[in-house]
Amino acid sequence: MKRNDLVIELGGDHGQPLFLRLAASILGEIERGRIKPGDALPGTRTLARNLKLHRNTVAAAFHELIMQGWLVAEPSRGTRVAPDLPALGKLRRQTEAAGRAKAAEPESLPVFSLSDAIPDSRIMPVNELARAFRRALAGPVLFSKGYADPRGTRSLRQALTGYLSQERGLAATPEELMVTRGSQMAIYLAAAAIIGPGQKIAVEEPGYPQAWAAFRAVGAQVVGVPVDAQGIDVARLEDILSHERDVKALYVTPHHQYPSTVTLGAGRRLRLLEIARRHRLTVIEDDYDHEYRFEGRSVLPLASRAGRDMPIVYIGSLSKLLSPAVRLGYAVANPDIIERMACRRDAIDRRGDMPLEEAMAGLIGDGTLARHARKARRIYEARRNLLVDELRRQLGDAVDFDVPSGGLAIWAKLRSGLSADAWAARAQRAGLPISPGSAYVLDAANAPNAFRIGFARLTEDEIREQVALLTACRLAGR
Repeated sequence: MKRNDLVIELGGDHGQPLFLRLAASILGEIERGRIKPGDALPGTRTLARNLKLHRNTVAAAFHELIMQGWLVAEPSRGTRVAPDLPALGKLRRQTEAAGRAKAAEPESLPVFSLSDAIPDSRIMPVNELARAFRRALAGPVLFSKGYADPRGTRSLRQALTGYLSQERGLAATPEELMVTRGSQMAIYLAAAAIIGPGQKIAVEEPGYPQAWAAFRAVGAQVVGVPVDAQGIDVARLEDILSHERDVKALYVTPHHQYPSTVTLGAGRRLRLLEIARRHRLTVIEDDYDHEYRFEGRSVLPLASRAGRDMPIVYIGSLSKLLSPAVRLGYAVANPDIIERMACRRDAIDRRGDMPLEEAMAGLIGDGTLARHARKARRIYEARRNLLVDELRRQLGDAVDFDVPSGGLAIWAKLRSGLSADAWAARAQRAGLPISPGSAYVLDAANAPNAFRIGFARLTEDEIREQVALLTACRLAGR
């Protein structure tokens, strides 16, 4: 029976999002023993009505405590306090000890970072994935002899080639595709396969620092190419290539440039491919969030236009579509490059997560992944629109931005007289990490005075709260 009579007061730090304050209040009641292990909590609707909160805020608080192991959600039984919690006296001592340890350490990061353009795990098809997992575990995958193909299971590679052909116009065979543990592994393996120590790779600047770290890890030197309002500056690229020796590859994010979100236009795409072909560059195309296009049709990848005579590694991510916890990425390239990537992967990770790969092949095959992509687009478009409205309402005199036609973030440029670095430092102290433009450049002198503001994993209430906190941090600096 649910504890509909339970009274919970909203406490916590008023600088925190409401759902974290509610989670802290529920946790306090558990620690004091007012809510005991196994007790059922009120439903989200009832608790939201009692506390005059949005139901999504209550659901987010429950989700936070479930992820931490304090609560469990059971079908037909609702949300309950975890029955296996230790004795309350012991629990209280552990909590106090943890509090003392936390006080002696640097302040921990909050749950949300505005710079994180990552998907909301709360909307992923959890039940469908669980059923697909059970089917995979009941199949032959656990009883296979020896180690599997380092390129990934055949079933997922076949499913992905069909998906990419239909959704992105990308023709490939399973022998031209490799499944990886997230797109970051694909970036690293691609770099290891095509760039030798001391050789150079051209990258967008501002750009993706984690990719640069992967390139440096294989001994490559990173050369920045400026980005403007239309994406990578191909004229500057050609100029750089005429002066720099040993540039063997080019890394680009043409669909939604990271971090500025702009889409590379058709003219520049064609010229980029022509430059790469003439200078014999291998192109690494990172299409990390292709599914998220809100206006018009998604732009087809460079890889769909490049002929088979041109070396290009196309990288995508299923983590961006589902959850950061689902570590699945992939790379498409000619068989020679895929074979070299597989040999390097075999030295560190002889096979991927076979049950997860089999389960994902099932979700692609039965249409679940495509349906989820359509659902996610609707949700994220609404959140983008709300963030646009809130930024204009609360910070219209401070930031300027173009509404992105796709992607999961807004690139907000600060107006004259404001410093992104100083503002970000104040926000960090207030518990709101946000990355200024200086976090995305090779040379601080090239840093744009801007923020990257992610919106995908924030509910409507959270978007309003985070923008209000960002606004307060701006005012504190006046």
